[in-house]
Amino acid sequence: MVYIKRAIEPLLKKRSSNSKCLLLTGARQVGKSTVLNHEYANYNKVTFDDRLVRMQAKEEPNLFFLNNPCPLIIDEVQKEGTILEDIKRRVDESDKRGQFILSGSQSLALMKDVSESLAGRVSVMELAGLSLREIHKIEFNKHFIPTEKYISAREKKIKKYKDIWTIIHKGSYPELYASKREWQDFYSSYVNTYLERDIHELIDSDGVTFMKFLTAAAARTGEVLNYANISSEVGVSEPTIKKWISILERTGIIYLLQPYSASALNRAIRSPKIYFRDTGLACYLTRWLTPETLKVSAVAGNMFETFAVSEILKSYSNEGLDYRFSVFYYRGKDHRGTSDNEIDLIIEEDGVLYPVEIKMTGNPKASMASTNTVLDKVTEQKRGMGAILCLCEQKLYLRENLVALPVEYL
Repeated sequence: MVYIKRAIEPLLKKRSSNSKCLLLTGARQVGKSTVLNHEYANYNKVTFDDRLVRMQAKEEPNLFFLNNPCPLIIDEVQKEGTILEDIKRRVDESDKRGQFILSGSQSLALMKDVSESLAGRVSVMELAGLSLREIHKIEFNKHFIPTEKYISAREKKIKKYKDIWTIIHKGSYPELYASKREWQDFYSSYVNTYLERDIHELIDSDGVTFMKFLTAAAARTGEVLNYANISSEVGVSEPTIKKWISILERTGIIYLLQPYSASALNRAIRSPKIYFRDTGLACYLTRWLTPETLKVSAVAGNMFETFAVSEILKSYSNEGLDYRFSVFYYRGKDHRGTSDNEIDLIIEEDGVLYPVEIKMTGNPKASMASTNTVLDKVTEQKRGMGAILCLCEQKLYLRENLVALPVEYL
């Protein structure tokens, strides 16, 4: 299988050389093991997918480390979190850097264990699926933000994308680009593996009901999360839906985009929006089987928005940045309280708010960003350049503080 160079590689090497322990999180099949095997070929490797290995790590940790000496990569480390205390003791006894590299696909649960056991000793990074830049071999690794500096730097590396709907439908899992694996076969196996390995012990229901829930969640990608609505469709209680949504988030299947909150925006909706991290998986679950049918479907706008949001999140994580406190959305009532005003994304950086609209159009208009002015009410922060990410052919300024950008600028 062909190896695809990942944007995160230089930063991984830098972080591992400066830290006693490195943790790489991300959903199954995004390429964690592949990139670690490629970058750290001289390391010993073990996976906690193996029950016997897990048992030895839990019951006889000293023997486990004798059999698996440092430098060591431990994959799926969240499956036996007790080993973290032993890792803590060993890194505290040595000044060596990069002795342990951990990876896991249940990031939030794993982060809790790491924060308790390895605080101050571990560098945490996230690997997502392939980005547009990685697919098209573009060597540019700065997070998206619609400033003149970013736009100027990005257009030096611009490549025209002719296959954008093919990529949205195909998804971002590396195996689909590094081999000739069939799309439907891959996602069918992915869902079955996910159900069997990652969540079998986490759900209190049968796989059929959970699959129905997965499909209902995928059908709502790009929408404000409504637990009651999903509960009614799936036929399980609202607390169960909340638990299952948490599992999807924890295992890297979805991202919950939080609303931007400020005291001046007292009409703002407080619920998060749900986005699938991989549009190919969302298409598979909702049975959009070709790029052509997806492109003209009723869900095309939501899939395009999901795709753009995912790409922006990848641009942060590939640069080693935490996007959770930088990227939000806004939806609120107008002054009459009769209609919704929305800003698809608000990127917050250095005291400036950058509003971003995501539109599946080749003909952007300034009126599409009319809600941006609501940010002027937030007196403690300035409103920066606004952007409309869309399918236009080239960069187009619509106002002095509003620019339409093709998806090539992501």
